[in-house]
Amino acid sequence: MMSPSQDSSLATKIKDVDTLVGEFERLGYVTDPALATAIYLSTQLRKPLLIEGHAGLGKTEVAKVLASVLETRLIRLQCYEGLDVNSAVYEWDYQKQLLAIKLEEKSEETVEEKQRHIFSREFLLQRPLLVSILEEHVPPVLLIDEVDRADEAFEAYLLELLSDFQITVPELGTIKAKHPPHVILTSNRSRELSDALRRRCFYHWIDYPSFEKEMRIVRRKLPGTEESLARQVVRLVQAVRELELAKPPGVAETLDCTEAATALGKNRLDVETVEQTLGCLVKSMEDTATIKAAGIVNLIAQAN
Repeated sequence: MMSPSQDSSLATKIKDVDTLVGEFERLGYVTDPALATAIYLSTQLRKPLLIEGHAGLGKTEVAKVLASVLETRLIRLQCYEGLDVNSAVYEWDYQKQLLAIKLEEKSEETVEEKQRHIFSREFLLQRPLLVSILEEHVPPVLLIDEVDRADEAFEAYLLELLSDFQITVPELGTIKAKHPPHVILTSNRSRELSDALRRRCFYHWIDYPSFEKEMRIVRRKLPGTEESLARQVVRLVQAVRELELAKPPGVAETLDCTEAATALGKNRLDVETVEQTLGCLVKSMEDTATIKAAGIVNLIAQAN
């Protein structure tokens, strides 16, 4: 549990949802009441927050900004297929253990004493999940990014951490967090997560933003952009999202496209500019072909 002074510090930084919205805006993250409320409740009730949505919509950024707002450490675990305990939680430093065994061969210690020594924390290589549990001072923000990329076995392993903020190391026993981390999990829904994982979390779905919100994001992230160009790009991207694409562009692609057009010295979109920056919007040959089939001229007309 946190000390009273730490509780007070947290309350000062995020005393209500409006304060959280203001702090996120100050750091350049445009949020909305629903997302802000989910983040606020997660921090106040100390419950993990699972954020799902399409790629490129700012899910990962939530954890980064929250760590900045709370002035605490961000610990990130990037998930991938085949992720296991050795990479995510801990592993033993076998070389160091073997060296210690060699050095203790002539020691008068009993076998049990030697085992306790070589399986002590001195020989433990800490990975992100264990690091988040062992934090000594203030609660860190733990980002478990793209949890849907990990397999179901690893997802099951997470349940102990998300329920009780503790990790069991067979040789050492159960290690419980002094200061439970603020946990943010993100998912692009490449596979369905288990009900057991979902029950342990608050949940929020980030959808594609409205035109007004996306304009606010562009203005915040790229303040020097010509207003007319920004409007054209946002309208173009929103029109492209209506097409049957394998991977519709997210806000990240909107920003890339805006920056690219600006770098080319353009203050308005035309066919040539869109063709030159198409690689900012879509990332596959099939989606590129779909856009061209829809007619770049038609898409630009919708953007004007």
